[in-house]
Amino acid sequence: MKANRTHLMKTNTRAQVGIGTLIIFIAMVLVAAVAAAVLIQTSGILQQKAQSTGKQSTQEVSSNLMVKNIEGVRAKTGANLSETIDLLKLQVALNVGSSPVDVNQVVISITDGTIAHNLVYGGNGKSYGVMTNFSSTGTSAENLAALLTEGTNPSKFYTVDKIRDEDGSFSQANPVMNTGDLIVVYISTTSSTGATLGAIGSTTGTLVSSELTLVPRTLVNIVLTPESGAATVAEFVTPSSYGVKENVQLYP
Repeated sequence: MKANRTHLMKTNTRAQVGIGTLIIFIAMVLVAAVAAAVLIQTSGILQQKAQSTGKQSTQEVSSNLMVKNIEGVRAKTGANLSETIDLLKLQVALNVGSSPVDVNQVVISITDGTIAHNLVYGGNGKSYGVMTNFSSTGTSAENLAALLTEGTNPSKFYTVDKIRDEDGSFSQANPVMNTGDLIVVYISTTSSTGATLGAIGSTTGTLVSSELTLVPRTLVNIVLTPESGAATVAEFVTPSSYGVKENVQLYP
């Protein structure tokens, strides 16, 4: 019989020692620390950008104005009515889930196919300067009268009034819309012939032409562009005849 053979394995218990090994070890720790710091900083920046992008994206899809109704008003002198629509009254609300909208920052573009205007709120002095005779503490009727009768106001500005404002957040000086609010936007479309008449609604005086001419069968395009969020488009064709109506339903 063969004798049992025992295999012996030698264990190497020697280690690297010395200043060189220490330097290598410290260098490895430093590299790992720098890499970790870079990763942490990069992830923080990416997180901030992601949050900012998400917030902006949410505003873009949630801050939407909605035009519910548009009514036209014709200028008049006694029983004589203008052949054109000389004032537009837009009922505007917010879509469900919308963020608050500052009307000060809403730009309204309107065209009759020949003339186009970009209008800002009468109290916003950052674009054209505040509208002539605009009063932030006065009534909407006073501001509407100023819109229709003063200089270049009709081609540069629009005015507003509140219809429903449960939380009291909307005013001439601070026109901020919240969910549930309903306002009316006044846009002057007074034609040169309409300006020769003496009144639009309850406003009397020397009317000023807006250069727009909304005769029957006119295609009108209105775009409301808020500071953030999607633009709202309202397009309609004026009726084939205004008949004897002072107030004409135009949209929807």
